[in-house]
Amino acid sequence: MRYAAIDIGTNAARLLVGELTKEEGVTFIKKVSYTRIPLRLGEEVFGSGTISKKKSVEFVKTIQAFRLISEIFEVKELRACATSAMREAKNGEQIRRMIELETGVEIETISGDEEAELIFGTFTLFKIDKEIPYVVIDVGGGSTEVSVFEKGKRVASKSFEIGTLRILKDRIHPNAWQDMSTWLKTNVELSSNHIVYGTGGNINKAHKLVGGFQNAPITLKKIEDLRDELMPLTLSQRVERYQLKPDRADVLVPAMDIFARILRDLKCRQMLVPKIGLSDGIIYALDKKNRKRKI
Repeated sequence: MRYAAIDIGTNAARLLVGELTKEEGVTFIKKVSYTRIPLRLGEEVFGSGTISKKKSVEFVKTIQAFRLISEIFEVKELRACATSAMREAKNGEQIRRMIELETGVEIETISGDEEAELIFGTFTLFKIDKEIPYVVIDVGGGSTEVSVFEKGKRVASKSFEIGTLRILKDRIHPNAWQDMSTWLKTNVELSSNHIVYGTGGNINKAHKLVGGFQNAPITLKKIEDLRDELMPLTLSQRVERYQLKPDRADVLVPAMDIFARILRDLKCRQMLVPKIGLSDGIIYALDKKNRKRKI
């Protein structure tokens, strides 16, 4: 069965049409169609605190387009989730109601914990050694979610208001970095071996730029080297030299800063990049819910 997942992030809005597929004993989410629109709600929300009329019109058109694409692929069900920017927008609820009225699509504004829960749901599809503790880091435009797992169960999780667009807009609380470092040292047993996973569009792109192979880790050194290569370049130089989209070119540097900072705090030299995100988690949750209904 095909499902549609709309992820309304701080930097971009994404539509994933997908289905759970099994090949050679391996279950995975097959991407049927993927559309990304650089809506950038965070640029306004982290500045004025609201979503402007002009941005609202773009928002409506984006959701209308996503709904039509979903109809073309005859999806069984569609779910739309909004994250950090919509959580903080003073007129977020008003915008949400307007979009539902004009497009028929109901948007759920989910918490950082709910966002993490959806992303981590797809980790059950991977063959992870549950005896080895692992940490999952998801970096977005408005927030960073960190979760700690032991014996396959999540034992600690926190959403930090540290994100790429928030950094670019200089909207990070003075104590935010130290609070995150303290939380990591308190909730992760640094003296024991653990695996670190990184999720989100920025680490996926970084992994590709450094020539990372499927299932191969990206090292802290490569993250820092990439950051140092990008930092002195202008936006247009980054776009031309690395074939980046403009809305990726500016957020990639702060994303590398966040990942590198966390890896150093965890005393870890590398990170695995499973290349999954919120939209994958939504697809998996929809499929799981409908299979339960059948039973």
